[in-house]
Amino acid sequence: MKLYNTLTRNVDELKPLSAPEVTVYTCGPTVYDYPHVGNWFTYIREDVLIRTLKMSGLRPKWVMNITDVGHLVSDADEGEDKLEKGARREGKTAWDVAKFYTEYFEKGLERLDILKPDYLPRATDHIAEQIELIQKLEEKGFTYVISDGVYYDTSKFPKYAEFAKLDLDEQQAGARVEYNTEKRNATDFALWKFSPADHQRDMEWESPWGKGFPGWHIECSAMSMKYLGETLDIHAGGIDHVPVHHTNEIAQSEAVTGKPFANYWMHSNHITIEGEKVSKSLGNGITLEDIEAKGISLQAFRLHVLESHYRSQSKFSWDSLESSSNRLKHWQEVADLRLQAQPGVPGEVTLEAGAAKADFDILHFLRDDLGTPQALARIDSFFAAIELRGVREGEVAAFTKLLEQIRDALGINLVCSQDISDEQKRQIAAREAARIEKNWAKSDELRDQLAAEGIGVRDTANGAIWYRL
Repeated sequence: MKLYNTLTRNVDELKPLSAPEVTVYTCGPTVYDYPHVGNWFTYIREDVLIRTLKMSGLRPKWVMNITDVGHLVSDADEGEDKLEKGARREGKTAWDVAKFYTEYFEKGLERLDILKPDYLPRATDHIAEQIELIQKLEEKGFTYVISDGVYYDTSKFPKYAEFAKLDLDEQQAGARVEYNTEKRNATDFALWKFSPADHQRDMEWESPWGKGFPGWHIECSAMSMKYLGETLDIHAGGIDHVPVHHTNEIAQSEAVTGKPFANYWMHSNHITIEGEKVSKSLGNGITLEDIEAKGISLQAFRLHVLESHYRSQSKFSWDSLESSSNRLKHWQEVADLRLQAQPGVPGEVTLEAGAAKADFDILHFLRDDLGTPQALARIDSFFAAIELRGVREGEVAAFTKLLEQIRDALGINLVCSQDISDEQKRQIAAREAARIEKNWAKSDELRDQLAAEGIGVRDTANGAIWYRL
């Protein structure tokens, strides 16, 4: 299997440290608000990574963190914690906000057919591990204390700029973030923030440096190493994490262990709406509920995500989502042909070999840097052939197996639908008889009855084919 590796800027062959196990850490949500489509794009793409690893015979050990403290509204380690912001907005405690949006996120994973990670650790459940990691950095001389917290001195880590190809002179001038004049370097970041003296925070803990709360970056290092070890096989997240969050994770982790933090870094590119990056701050954060309110299924949204490559800057629009919905509907119609199998034709080439080849090709594309657009195109081409010829009675098992492989590899479930009722089948047969007799009025009457029950009928060279309206 091959993946584009941000660390090397190449598509690299995946070689896990302890195959067949492969350790994977993915940056999860900050649970202060509803996730938007841009967030879900990343999580769905990471889900395809996990599915492809499994389909390739590997055993992923997957950790996705829940950030429920420490993520400030500014990369400059200034401003309020996002959980405190959510609490102020909703008139609740930060703990209540975190609980509500964590539960919402976990339900969202199920709604989008995203596999559940092996571990979903919360930052607030791992304060001791984060304090211990900061202490190790302190012992090695990587920290210093200023008025608002304990900071990491990036000048002590010579490789700091390498991962993101940063221009440190530009950073020092304050181009990346608003510069805190107490910091030694513009790129230095908070490991532990002190609680304000004038009021008590909802979330704060005692530490060797005083009462406060952890910075955002330290949680990922502490939790990933606790569950997966000092060197990860794969670390994944959004591309916006490269210059700050992931750079800081590498600096603090490798400073402590002296080992590579992760061997492969996978980053999902930005999603734009009308030319702008999807962002809660811009007010264009479309939610799952917004999609369903338009009458579009979340399976269609998932298919829409897979239509673009994870490294491309993808454009979200309602028109393109509607197109994905139509594509999914067409796929479902083809999948339902297995419920309408016809007698075999002597001497006809069966679909078993074609289905096996399509299955092989789909996995081949996914194993090549998660080529989902190519995998979907391969499904389109195979389904086009099936639509023309139908499914024979002896081919149902092979066709169903392919549909199950599509479900397991891509999370698109085309085998979930039930057969129509015996009465509806009798109505279709009666309509066919009426057409043979040229009783068009009766034929139209039966068609309308079926339509009222959500069943459409299409007349083809292979006879009448039903589909769901």
